[in-house]
Parts: sequence; structure tokens; C-alpha cells
Amino acid sequence: MAVVITEEARRRMQPAFADLEPYDPLFTPVDVLLSANENPCDVPPVVRACLNAALTATPLNRYPDPMSNKLRDAIALWRGCDRENVIVGNGGDELLYNLLLAFGGPGRVLVNTPPAFSEYALQAQLTGTTVRDVWRTADFALDEEAVIEASKDAAIVILTSPNNPTGDLASREFVERLARSTDALVLVDEAYGEFAGDDASCLPLVKERPNVVVLRTLSKAYALAGARCGYIIASPDVVAGLAAVRQPYSVNVLTQAAAQVVVEMHDAYEESIARIVFERERLYAELRELADAGKLEVWESAANFLFVRVTGAARLFERLRDEHSILVRNFSGAPGCADCLRFTVGSPEENDRLFAAVRDML
Repeated sequence: MAVVITEEARRRMQPAFADLEPYDPLFTPVDVLLSANENPCDVPPVVRACLNAALTATPLNRYPDPMSNKLRDAIALWRGCDRENVIVGNGGDELLYNLLLAFGGPGRVLVNTPPAFSEYALQAQLTGTTVRDVWRTADFALDEEAVIEASKDAAIVILTSPNNPTGDLASREFVERLARSTDALVLVDEAYGEFAGDDASCLPLVKERPNVVVLRTLSKAYALAGARCGYIIASPDVVAGLAAVRQPYSVNVLTQAAAQVVVEMHDAYEESIARIVFERERLYAELRELADAGKLEVWESAANFLFVRVTGAARLFERLRDEHSILVRNFSGAPGCADCLRFTVGSPEENDRLFAAVRDML
């Protein structure tokens, strides 16, 4: 049950925050959970064995390393950079907040490209940062020239690639052109980057352009959503700024130990990532058949989800939940997303069950 903010609480809150509501993912107990873009599989068994051993050996009576330095070293080795280019956070959300806290604030502008991850605008509001929205086209493509124009006097630009919820990529060529055209920090949120492949990543730009920042997470492809661990690759200057504002000990010892194992054994996930990509393409092909029949629209995706527009989306969402025990994400009330739903790619059996239910209801 969601927390309800009382009028008394609102009276005491900062005026700028009085209209906020607690984040509610609208979770409902169901048989098939396809709403949160999680990996449908747990960590691979070989990783689980090492992870369990690492957690068992981790003492709990000492504070964690404030900067997660062993983990930073492992990420740096994996990503081909130095420790000074890496900072770890309690999930990507903490890193996003710290970025806005350190480099945004009153009198500074964040360029956002909605429909996009709702946390960007929320974190901007919490830090007093002005949001300048550059809306995507009717087909959800980036309006690249408008983004460049809006970014000329901005402090931060956030691009999600693949974008959540639409699944499309911001090309490396565009990100480089944008970074050259502005002094703003250009954050590329690659939370779903593993599903798009290395060729789509903007990580190589960090070495070339000091204002390019790349956010990654272990929550999605690496099945650690419950452990909450994200990281940023950026210039040492940006990392230092983030380190200055972060909460001490925000990444606990168990998360650091688990993440260390996963990073060092990341190759063990190649099969599960490939399987999700295969299932994404299979589900897309099936939904394309319904699209060709005029029953819905579906967009190609480089992530682990598909974005769909269908007449009566809110009712379809309710029927999937109530009649078929399948929970997807309802975007039909979000600005720019009328009649849209987002389907996380699940296991083969879950995807079959989702498609059969959608097909039968349409």
C-alpha cells in the first residue's frame, strides 16, 4: 500500500516539494511480472555459488569502504579505464540525484527528452534544477537539432540509450556532436545497454570528451535489482564532484561483495543476455503480426522491453492483470504516451502467455 502524504505533512514540507507523491511502482501480486524491466532469471548458478561464498565471508560489524574501491578497480578493469573514472552508487537513482545535486541546482538547466525515465524530472525538482523538455517526435525519435539548440546554455543533458520506455538508441555520432556543441555534462543513461551491444555504447566517448558521462547498472542484465548497485564512468573531475556530495557508506558491504563477484564474472551472463535479446525479437515479430492487422502499434527496441500503443490500453492493462495474472507497465496516462503499455521481455513461457492473452483480447 502506497504511503499517503497528509495535509499536515504537506504543511511542514518545503513548498517546492509539497505536491510530490511517494514513488509507487504499482506492484500487484501476479503470476507473471513483466512491469519492472527485471531480468526474468536469477544470477547464473556458477555465479550464485561464488556470490553466496562472498556474502558468507563478508563481516557485518564494520562500515563499508566509503568509495567501494575494490569494486571500482574491478569495474575499471572491465571497462578499460582507471579507478578515478569510476564511481559506484546505491542504484542508478542515487547517482542521478548526486549528478543533479553536484552540477545542477537553482539557476541551472537540465535538458530532458520525454517520454523518458520519470526520475530525471523528479531529481531535478528535488535539487531545484530547471527542466527544459525537448519532446520526442510523434514516432518517439529524438529531435536532435532541437536538443542541440536547447543544450547551448544548459548545465546537464540526459539521454537514455536505449530509452525507457520507448527502447530506441541515441547514436554515438549524435552524442559526440552534442558534446562538442555544449559545455553541459551529457549524461548517457545506459541502464539497458547490455541488450543493445557494445557497438551502441557511448563509453568510448568518455575518453574523448570530458563532458560525456555514462551511467550503467547491475540491476537489469546482471540480475542484481534487489542489491541496488549502479556506477558511472566519467572524467576524474566529474567523479570528484559526485564524490563530494554523496552520502557516506551508501553502498553497503553485502552489495559491494555481490557486485564484485558479478563484475568479475560478467562473462557468465552472455548466454542469458543473448536469450533475452532473442526473446525480445521473437515477441516483437509476434506483435508485428497484430500491428500489421491494424490492432496495435509496436516499436522496435534495443532494450529488454517493448513499447506498444493500443486502443483502450488502460482496460487492456487491467484485463491482463485481473483475468490473466500478468502485470505490465501502464503508460497510458503519462504525457506523450496516450494508449501505451510497456512489456518487459520475460522467459519464453511468460512471453508466450503474454502474447496469447493480448492476441485473444484484441
